[in-house]
Amino acid sequence: MKLMNCAAGAAVIAGAMLSAMGSAFAVTPLVSSQWLSAELENPDVVVIDLRNKIDEGSYELYLEGHIPGALHSDYLKDGWRVGKDDVVGLLPSEAQFEALARRLGISADSHVVLVPAGVSSTDFGTAARAYWTFKVFSHDEVSILDGGYAGWTSEFPSQIETGAPVAPEAGDFDAVFSRDYYTDVDTISAGLDSEGAPVLLDARTEGQFYGTDKHPKSATHGRIPGAVLLSQAQAYDDTANRLKTKEQLAEIYGDVNSGPVVSYCNTGHWAATNWFVLAEVLGNKDVKLYDGSMVEWTSEQALPLETGRSNLDKIKGFFQKITG
Repeated sequence: MKLMNCAAGAAVIAGAMLSAMGSAFAVTPLVSSQWLSAELENPDVVVIDLRNKIDEGSYELYLEGHIPGALHSDYLKDGWRVGKDDVVGLLPSEAQFEALARRLGISADSHVVLVPAGVSSTDFGTAARAYWTFKVFSHDEVSILDGGYAGWTSEFPSQIETGAPVAPEAGDFDAVFSRDYYTDVDTISAGLDSEGAPVLLDARTEGQFYGTDKHPKSATHGRIPGAVLLSQAQAYDDTANRLKTKEQLAEIYGDVNSGPVVSYCNTGHWAATNWFVLAEVLGNKDVKLYDGSMVEWTSEQALPLETGRSNLDKIKGFFQKITG
């Protein structure tokens, strides 16, 4: 075998390095339709269409049109979240999620692109929660399609596939649970009054936060004591149907992005958007999501709750009114 000369060898090595760098840089939290269009033939890219009842989607609508090569997995039916002891929306076990990912053809080196419908902030939470689940099970090569399927059809109306997909070969994904982005009821309750406790960021509506309304599965009204309200809807541009710009998000989340944060809501769905914005878009790596959220918290009668507006809230509301 002939030996490669120095110049040729250097060129090959440089090319390999650039290729590796390109792949690494491609794994960003959000990817554009243009990026995905260019990567559709890449066997390492696995596109998962998550449309479900939340966005008025279904497998039948997927069959009528989807991104070429995308696989459908119903976020509400296929095991992305599980129930236990009347608490809904919990993280699946390692074995459960590993089986789900392998059925979708996901392997250790797969770059997973999650596709929401692209129709609302609650719909975006579908992709954010699935994204967080991959991270919890130690798979970092995951992205969300910015603008979702609606954005894709707007930019690439001629690149639509219909009918059932070819079933993928089973992947070799290994789920390894990590607590880096996860927290639970015991950890939160134990740290409520401790110095340096994280900000408890509530992603729900004002009515649910102040206790005039509640989720149907919550045992009672209220919020975790000391929590701060920042509805996940504030992160979403309803006109463009995608997250707001990084600059806008930095301003919206500025007051809660200076230290550790626990994001929660009713079932850990809306909370996933706040987690995604803080941890993945704004780069705060000390943000955890509480999947059980208020449905689990209110199921344990010994845990404290707050309702109503505090005096500080009332003062803030007064000044907001007089300053217009």
